[in-house]
Amino acid sequence: MPTKPLVREPIRIGVVDASAVIGELRQLHEEAEDPDVERMPGDDELFGALLYAEKHAHALKRHSPEAQQTAALKRVQLWEYLREQSEIHQARAIDDARAAGAQWVQLAPVLAVAVPSAAYNKAKRLKAVELLDETPRAARVRRTPEAVLKAERRLAQEEAAERRAQEAARRRHELLVPVATRLLEEREALVRDEDVDYWLEEMEVVLPHCRTPLQMVSLTRYLDAALRALTKLEKQTARSVALTEDARLALAAALELQDASVT
Repeated sequence: MPTKPLVREPIRIGVVDASAVIGELRQLHEEAEDPDVERMPGDDELFGALLYAEKHAHALKRHSPEAQQTAALKRVQLWEYLREQSEIHQARAIDDARAAGAQWVQLAPVLAVAVPSAAYNKAKRLKAVELLDETPRAARVRRTPEAVLKAERRLAQEEAAERRAQEAARRRHELLVPVATRLLEEREALVRDEDVDYWLEEMEVVLPHCRTPLQMVSLTRYLDAALRALTKLEKQTARSVALTEDARLALAAALELQDASVT
């Protein structure tokens, strides 16, 4: 039977400045004149520092009960943080093992489970730590294999859609320079006003140096503005702004590229 989904989203510690909290623990031990405090691991050695603080908790007896409580609560917080982080990193290690060809039967003993199916389920539950569901507030994915698979499928679809969008943008950028160049070449065969001339001149300035994504964006904006001005002029005169067939084709290509960028 599938595992029953969790009804409530689990509360998590989340981001913690672990080094700063270890520093606060160290200060409490120094103020209590812990004779061994110099042996306490560095602030960036979380696990070792926590083991030290646990072993030398008695050294805080010179402190007030409130200070002792504060130190103990900081240890609780850091152990919870460490546990959450270990789940994230263990899930990544499993991904690397699978990518290297490890089978679930090999992962079972190192995940402390008896059978491959249990290793698979445990791996999926660990994966939930890094995933968000599709709700507006982006809650954590429930720790069930079914919920994780659903989230992974959704992420794969989103990544595929993003790749398609990037490829479409790349193709538009490849067409942008020749389309803009062709429109400028037919400038004298277009009916123009001050707005049209202004935006065509802006295009002419940026076009020879159009290499970076930012320059491409600028050229796109200028081309869009020129097309808006030409369309407006066409509506005002109730006549085509293209005076020749070549100009008509150049304008049609630019409008087609504009429509593709909108969709």
